[in-house]
Amino acid sequence: MSSGTTDPAGSAEPIIALEALSVMYGARKALDALTVDVEGGAIGLLGPNGAGKSTLIKTLLGLVPLTEGRATVLGHDVEHIGRTLRRRIGYMPERDAMFPGLTGFQATRYAGLLAGMPDAAARRRAHEVLLFAGLEEERYRDVGGYSTGMRQRVKLAQALVHDPDLLFLDEPTNGLDPKGRAEMLDLIDLLAHHKGIHVVLSTHLLRDVEEVCDAVVVLQGGRMVRHERLDSLARNTPDACMVRIVGDGARFRSACEQRGLTVSAEDERDFELHLTSGGDTGPVFAAAQASEVIVRELRPVRVSLEDAIIDVLGDDG
Repeated sequence: MSSGTTDPAGSAEPIIALEALSVMYGARKALDALTVDVEGGAIGLLGPNGAGKSTLIKTLLGLVPLTEGRATVLGHDVEHIGRTLRRRIGYMPERDAMFPGLTGFQATRYAGLLAGMPDAAARRRAHEVLLFAGLEEERYRDVGGYSTGMRQRVKLAQALVHDPDLLFLDEPTNGLDPKGRAEMLDLIDLLAHHKGIHVVLSTHLLRDVEEVCDAVVVLQGGRMVRHERLDSLARNTPDACMVRIVGDGARFRSACEQRGLTVSAEDERDFELHLTSGGDTGPVFAAAQASEVIVRELRPVRVSLEDAIIDVLGDDG
């Protein structure tokens, strides 16, 4: 595992570049003309079930052939991915792929051997990544007796054992209880922002993306409907504000409407107002003065990631 502390989000070359990428499953187009340059850091690959997230990951790993277009990962064409590039990529699949009868240590060591590591290095690294994943005390137990959370952790260890530059995680919090989910997201955040590993987190859970990712790629029906940094996607709305008052709410509402302000929601002392003139809050204070109320709080309305994504999928659906 890389010990660097540099956030990889500032890399000059995109870690993934797609150009009109399409993939057909028989007569069905699973991916439809995806074009995007994805920078490093922690990237959320978001979309409903069946959106094409797992297909895209498998295509970028060279496991599913592309039908049209072009894709590069870490600067290499995926159609000529080869052993060299595979050694730079870690993959945590959604479904378990472990042989029964193996211990957590044996399963992780075997993943290292498959990546081309010498046996001594694979053994050493297996111990290191199992410790990182929180399975030090359970590493010699048969994986068949592991809980769901432990199986997710050993899959993460397998994906990390060969010290990859890029990590694909497919639904890593699936089946985890709240504590297990929080611990898994903490590990992902540590990898992406303190260990120098690029992470692509594929999920249908908005909360997972919001907690650890720097940017998001949204798929729906095999098409890309959004690619944006989270800090610009979830943003303040400049033409709306929330106001909390002390005083007569009915008089305040009337005074606001007389000054051209639209009251879109209210709850006794709390009002959501739509402003005019580029977000000028002057009329709000004028209405408060005219209605003899006190403004206790005034803040912009913030569009949450959930609202932004739902709007995107709703517009496209």
